[in-house]
Amino acid sequence: MAASAVIDSQPKSLSLNDYPTNKPHHLDRETITAELRTLEARMARQQELLYGAATESVLIVLQGTDTAGKDGTIKHVMSTINPIGCHAWSFKVPTAEELAHDFLWRIHQRTPPRGMMAIFNRSHYEDVLVARVHKLAPRAVWQKRYGAINNFEQMLTENGVIVLKFFLHISKDEQKQRLLAREQDTSKAWKLTVGDWREREHWDEYVAAYEDALARCGTSWAPWYIVPADTKWYRDYVVARAIVEQLEPHERAWERALADLGKQQLRELQEAHIPERDGNANASAKSQEKKG
Repeated sequence: MAASAVIDSQPKSLSLNDYPTNKPHHLDRETITAELRTLEARMARQQELLYGAATESVLIVLQGTDTAGKDGTIKHVMSTINPIGCHAWSFKVPTAEELAHDFLWRIHQRTPPRGMMAIFNRSHYEDVLVARVHKLAPRAVWQKRYGAINNFEQMLTENGVIVLKFFLHISKDEQKQRLLAREQDTSKAWKLTVGDWREREHWDEYVAAYEDALARCGTSWAPWYIVPADTKWYRDYVVARAIVEQLEPHERAWERALADLGKQQLRELQEAHIPERDGNANASAKSQEKKG
């Protein structure tokens, strides 16, 4: 039922016109919302296993134009995730210190350690998107970054990071409606800037930049999911389902790791000879004998 397209083989070219921005017409919101609740509960269990086993980590990358729903996806899809085991990072204009290093320096510092999840609201891809569209770096510089990104993501996966990348795909008309809605909603007007409207003037340039990023960095080790995002509740469902499906193959290994850890902890407890604990254990054993 999930209609996200997976880009994992670095096609020579890609046109976003070939991918829908809206949900399939026949879907019922109530049914999908119920399924989303089930997926969120499953995701919470997966995160618990991930955190306890601490053999891998998960990196979720969210990209999309302004108003595509990156914040909303984090808020709604990840609502059941324990914040102790998850961090969300938003990458804005680089600081002077960050600009003094290579473009991946600030990104690598935020990648998740084993047992943890991390969500990137924008990411290292800004350096082949904004930097390209606004000519913040010469073409010769940002062209090399696709290869650097692929090597970086491959290195992460080889070290136990499960990388999931989502492009939230909205139409230009939908973006316009969302910007206008923000103007009319005083509780959300703070999100709106003059720059949001001015960025729309570069819509076609951003589309071309995204098409190249998706095609050149959609790999088997770190695939891109193109998510129809005009309908928010369907967007959330598609992202949640993709996460659950990608983490599912790891569940048994995580469960085995936790079972082994539990046995080890019990052995250590039995060998520790803690007086208070031993006294309670003996009393419990005698009680069971009397019942028998």
